[in-house]
Amino acid sequence: MIITILLWLVFGAVIGWVAGLIMKSKKSLLWNIIFGIVGSIVGGFIASLLGFGSLGGAFSFNIVSILISIGGACLVIWLATILKIGK
Repeated sequence: MIITILLWLVFGAVIGWVAGLIMKSKKSLLWNIIFGIVGSIVGGFIASLLGFGSLGGAFSFNIVSILISIGGACLVIWLATILKIGK
Protein backbone atom coordinates (compact mmCIF):
# COMPACT_ATOMS: atom_id res chain seq x y z
CA MET A 1 0.00 0.00 0.00
CA ILE A 2 2.72 2.48 1.00
CA ILE A 3 4.85 1.46 -1.98
CA THR A 4 1.91 2.04 -4.34
CA ILE A 5 1.33 5.53 -2.91
CA LEU A 6 5.03 6.36 -3.22
CA LEU A 7 5.09 5.12 -6.81
CA TRP A 8 2.06 7.28 -7.68
CA LEU A 9 3.78 10.30 -6.10
CA VAL A 10 7.01 9.69 -8.00
CA PHE A 11 5.14 9.02 -11.26
CA GLY A 12 3.00 12.13 -10.70
CA ALA A 13 6.06 14.24 -9.95
CA VAL A 14 7.86 13.10 -13.11
CA ILE A 15 4.77 13.49 -15.31
CA GLY A 16 4.05 16.91 -13.76
CA TRP A 17 7.67 17.98 -14.20
CA VAL A 18 7.70 16.95 -17.88
CA ALA A 19 4.34 18.64 -18.48
CA GLY A 20 5.64 21.73 -16.68
CA LEU A 21 8.63 21.85 -19.04
CA ILE A 22 6.36 21.48 -22.06
CA MET A 23 3.96 24.16 -20.81
CA LYS A 24 6.82 26.39 -19.52
CA SER A 25 5.21 26.39 -16.08
CA LYS A 26 7.15 27.61 -13.05
CA LYS A 27 5.15 25.70 -10.42
CA SER A 28 6.68 24.10 -7.33
CA LEU A 29 7.34 20.38 -6.97
CA LEU A 30 4.15 20.00 -4.90
CA TRP A 31 2.03 21.56 -7.66
CA ASN A 32 3.83 19.41 -10.26
CA ILE A 33 2.93 16.30 -8.26
CA ILE A 34 -0.69 17.41 -7.94
CA PHE A 35 -0.99 18.37 -11.61
CA GLY A 36 0.77 15.17 -12.68
CA ILE A 37 -1.54 12.89 -10.68
CA VAL A 38 -4.70 14.78 -11.63
CA GLY A 39 -3.50 15.02 -15.23
CA SER A 40 -2.89 11.27 -15.36
CA ILE A 41 -6.44 10.64 -14.21
CA VAL A 42 -7.91 13.21 -16.60
CA GLY A 43 -5.82 11.95 -19.51
CA GLY A 44 -6.80 8.34 -18.82
CA PHE A 45 -10.46 9.27 -18.60
CA ILE A 46 -10.39 11.20 -21.88
CA ALA A 47 -8.45 8.39 -23.58
CA SER A 48 -10.97 5.83 -22.41
CA LEU A 49 -13.81 7.97 -23.76
CA LEU A 50 -12.03 8.14 -27.13
CA GLY A 51 -11.36 4.40 -27.13
CA PHE A 52 -7.57 4.58 -26.67
CA GLY A 53 -7.52 2.70 -23.40
CA SER A 54 -9.56 1.50 -20.50
CA LEU A 55 -9.81 2.68 -16.93
CA GLY A 56 -9.07 -0.88 -15.81
CA GLY A 57 -5.56 -0.63 -17.25
CA ALA A 58 -4.62 2.30 -15.04
CA PHE A 59 -1.76 0.40 -13.39
CA SER A 60 0.07 -0.54 -16.56
CA PHE A 61 3.08 1.58 -17.39
CA ASN A 62 3.90 1.81 -21.08
CA ILE A 63 4.76 4.59 -23.50
CA VAL A 64 1.12 5.18 -24.47
CA SER A 65 -0.01 5.60 -20.86
CA ILE A 66 2.93 7.92 -20.17
CA LEU A 67 2.06 10.09 -23.19
CA ILE A 68 -1.61 10.15 -22.20
CA SER A 69 -0.63 11.16 -18.67
CA ILE A 70 1.62 13.95 -19.95
CA GLY A 71 -1.16 15.20 -22.24
CA GLY A 72 -3.62 15.18 -19.35
CA ALA A 73 -1.15 17.00 -17.10
CA CYS A 74 -0.58 19.64 -19.81
CA LEU A 75 -4.33 20.11 -20.02
CA VAL A 76 -4.57 20.48 -16.24
CA ILE A 77 -1.67 22.96 -16.15
CA TRP A 78 -3.30 24.97 -18.95
CA LEU A 79 -6.61 25.06 -17.06
CA ALA A 80 -4.85 25.95 -13.81
CA THR A 81 -3.05 28.82 -15.55
CA ILE A 82 -6.31 30.17 -16.94
CA LEU A 83 -8.02 29.84 -13.54
CA LYS A 84 -4.91 31.15 -11.71
CA ILE A 85 -4.57 28.06 -9.51
CA GLY A 86 -1.25 27.28 -7.88
CA LYS A 87 0.43 30.66 -8.08
